[in-house]
Amino acid sequence: MDVRPKNELTEQEVQAGLKLGMTEGLATESMTTLIGGAFLVAMALLLGANNLQIGILAALPTFTNIFQLFSIWLVQRYNNRRAISVTCSLLARFPLVIVGVLPFFAEGSIRLLIIFLFFYYFFASIAGLSWNSWMKDLVPEKQLGTYFSRRSGNMQILNVVLSLCLAFLIDYIKDNYPFYELTTYSVMFIIAGCMGIFGAFVLSKVPEPTFFMPRENIFRMFKRPLQDGNFRKLLLFNSAWVFALNIAIPFFTVYMLKHLNLSMTYVIGLTVVSQLASILTIRMWGRFSDRYSNKTILAIAAPVYILCIIGWCFVGIYSRFAVNLGLLVLIHIFTGIATAGINLSLTNIGLKLAPREHSIIYLSTKNIITAVFSSLAPLVGGILADYFGDRALIINAEWTGPRSEKILHLVSLHDMNFLFLIGAVLAFISLEFLLRVKEVGEVERDVVVRIMRSSIKNNLKENFLIGSLISWHDQLWGLFRKKPQ
Repeated sequence: MDVRPKNELTEQEVQAGLKLGMTEGLATESMTTLIGGAFLVAMALLLGANNLQIGILAALPTFTNIFQLFSIWLVQRYNNRRAISVTCSLLARFPLVIVGVLPFFAEGSIRLLIIFLFFYYFFASIAGLSWNSWMKDLVPEKQLGTYFSRRSGNMQILNVVLSLCLAFLIDYIKDNYPFYELTTYSVMFIIAGCMGIFGAFVLSKVPEPTFFMPRENIFRMFKRPLQDGNFRKLLLFNSAWVFALNIAIPFFTVYMLKHLNLSMTYVIGLTVVSQLASILTIRMWGRFSDRYSNKTILAIAAPVYILCIIGWCFVGIYSRFAVNLGLLVLIHIFTGIATAGINLSLTNIGLKLAPREHSIIYLSTKNIITAVFSSLAPLVGGILADYFGDRALIINAEWTGPRSEKILHLVSLHDMNFLFLIGAVLAFISLEFLLRVKEVGEVERDVVVRIMRSSIKNNLKENFLIGSLISWHDQLWGLFRKKPQ
C-alpha cells in the first residue's frame, strides 16, 4: 500500500479523495455512535462503574489530547500525514474489538474497559491532528465550507438514525432478554471496531499533497502562543468554561438512566432532539457571527446553556413523569441551540486569533491546555457526586388550611443535582474571563443590544429575549460588585 504524499494532485485525484473522505466519515461516525454517549455509560453501569469511574471514562477523550505533541513530532519527522493518520487509526480501533470480545472469554471488568478505551482515545488523538492538517490541504479552499458542512450533515443524519435504532434494540432486549444486555453492548463494540478498521482502509486511499513542517524545537514552538497575551486570555476563558461544564455534563446521562429510570429510547430520543435543535440553528448563529462577532454569540449562547444546566436541578423534584419529560425536552432543545452557537464561536475565535503561519501550533496548544481542565473536571465531578450521595438540601413552601394542606417543592438538591448547580455557578464566573478577550472586528455588546432592540417592531419577542440575554451577565454581576466611585 503506497501512502507517500504527492507533489501535485490532479483534479481527478482530488475529487476522488473527497468522495472517499465522505465514505470514511460515515464509517467513523458509525463507530463512534456504537460505542459513545449513552451507550458507553449504560455499558459501564452494567459493569458496576461508580461515579469516579464514570468521570474517568468522560475524561479520557479530552485527556488524551495532551498527547497531540506526538502527532506534531511525527509530522515533523516523517512529513507523511496519511501514514500517521492511517496507522494510528488502526491502532486505535483494534482495542474496540478486544473490548467486545473480552466478555465472551472472561468476566467483564470496568477497569479493562477503561484501559482499552485509553489506547483507543490515545491513538485517535494523534491521528486526528494530522488528519485535520491533511484535509485542510486536500480540500480546495473555495469548497471548505460546502464540503465539511455536507460531510458533517451526512454524519449527523447517520448518527440520529443509528442511535434511535440501537436504542429500540437495546430496550427490546432489556425487556425480553435481560441476560443478553451486556452481550449486546459487546457485539456493538465488535461491530464498531470493524467499521473503524474499514474506515481506516478507506482513509488510506485518500491522496495527500506534499507538506513540509519546519523542524523547530517543539517546546520552543509552544511558547509562541503562550507569549501572545490575547490568545492567553482566550485560553484562560476556554479552560475555565470547559472545566465548569464538564463537572456536570458527563453525569446527565447517568442521572437519566440511574435516578430517573428512563429507558434508552427516551435518553437517545432526547439526545436526538438536542442534535436537531443544533442542526436547525447553526446557520442562524453563523449569520450573527459574521454580522457581529464570535464574542457576541458567546454572550448570547453561554447564558442559555447555563440556564439549561440550572434547569437540571429541577428535574425529578416532582414524581409526575410527564412533567419531568416535558422539562427534559425543553432543556435539550435549548441546550442544542446554545451548543451550536458556543461550538461555532469557540472554533472561529480560536482560528481568528491564531496567525496563519503558526495555526497548527496555536490550535494544538489550545487543545492540549483545555484538555487538562476538561479531563480534570469529570474526575472532580465524580468525587463530588460521591460526597453529595448521602446529602440533600430541600426547600419547600407549605400551605396549611382548615380543609387542605399542600406542600410545594421549591428546591430539592441531592446527589448529582449539586453537581449541576456547581457547574452552572462556575460557568457563570468563567464568563468574566471572556470580557478580557479582544477579537478583530468585535462589536461591543451595548451596540449589538441597541441594534437588535431597534428592530423590535419586526420581531418583538426575539429581539427582547436576545437583548436581555446579552446583558444579563453584567446585570447580575452588578448585584455582587460595587461600581467605583
